[in-house]
Amino acid sequence: MDDAPGSLTSLRSRNRLLVIDAVRRHGRISRVGIARATGLSRTTVSGLVTALLAEGVLTESADGAAPSTARGGRPATPLTLNPEGGGLLGVHLRHTDVRVLLADLSGGVLGEHHRELDVDHRPDEALEFIADTALDLVATVGRDAGRIFGMGVAVSAPVQSRSHTLSLPSMLSGWTDADIAAHLNRRIGLPVHVGNDANLGALAEWTFGAGRGVDDLIYIMLSDGVGAGLILDGRSYQGATGTAGELGHIAVVDGGYVCRCGNRGCLETAVGAQALTAAFSRTRGPDTTITDVVALLAADDPGARRVVTDAGRMVGQALAGICAMLEPRMVVVGGQVAALGRPLLDGIREVLGDRLPPAINQGITVTGSVLGDRAEVLGAIVLATRQTSARLLAPHFDRTPPEAESAPGREPPTA
Repeated sequence: MDDAPGSLTSLRSRNRLLVIDAVRRHGRISRVGIARATGLSRTTVSGLVTALLAEGVLTESADGAAPSTARGGRPATPLTLNPEGGGLLGVHLRHTDVRVLLADLSGGVLGEHHRELDVDHRPDEALEFIADTALDLVATVGRDAGRIFGMGVAVSAPVQSRSHTLSLPSMLSGWTDADIAAHLNRRIGLPVHVGNDANLGALAEWTFGAGRGVDDLIYIMLSDGVGAGLILDGRSYQGATGTAGELGHIAVVDGGYVCRCGNRGCLETAVGAQALTAAFSRTRGPDTTITDVVALLAADDPGARRVVTDAGRMVGQALAGICAMLEPRMVVVGGQVAALGRPLLDGIREVLGDRLPPAINQGITVTGSVLGDRAEVLGAIVLATRQTSARLLAPHFDRTPPEAESAPGREPPTA
């Protein structure tokens, strides 16, 4: 059958994914609820749900059945994603480490491995670790490899929206010629989809975490690098070329340190993990870590409190104009540096309070991530779910691996 854009087959595939995504977003939802959430007709939803139940992708839950609004109607049985219906792989490539995770269709974590690695300068080793670990996870968990539907990869670099490749020159310095999707597809035989890690962190917090039910939010990822992901009107916003959200490369310090992007005084050079720990090198030694700074804050160390609050103020300074323009309902702060907690958040709130009109500032909640260091890898899982062709969710799909490509529930998974 014709599967070209606009064909009936293509339309049905898109509608299937709309239904699956609605169930993932809500965790438990009735057929009527799916129709409202997707805009599809009840007849269309009924047919798609029947097929997805038969295929084992969805399951009905007798618990929590709601009374029907129709007189004499039967209770509306909630639908959930079937944890046994299949799995997806997620990867987070940071500058200093790699995380690989296997999840079921509802986002439940089945297995996970993490390794410290110089990702910037050792792309071959990083990609081999990902492929080997992904295959080991599937074998260890005992899932049918034919029901692992795809892999999402979160990278600490801008990803172009049209070509779905790293923007050049890439800020992952050793990855200029690396085709992440093609390499991993050859090794694991699955569709592979690549996205920017801050964008995917935003997607995960919106789907599973602090931003559930909030359709306008900004996710700030503070780690070795600094980035932002935007959810506007319930959609991921990535800009004209896919590079929106490069918050870390807004200049905040006149004549500051040279950044890896080539400019001076970027936010990343002031509030990234390395910059914050370097502030303690004279008094605490050069091997100070973020964990050490967290311990200093717990001991009410005045120097640590000052450094972290100042970092929050700088983030607020870079964020204020964006909030004034976009008026988000929530700012979610994640990444490694987010472990510094309240002084960091208070610094952000202070500057937003000073620089934003009260009508805007009073409507913004600034909060920490719920998903912690798993946010970006869980966002990669959501990306894989959305981008994988709906035909892969059929019970007897062709197991010949499709061509590699890349692109931009339940209770929240434990962080």
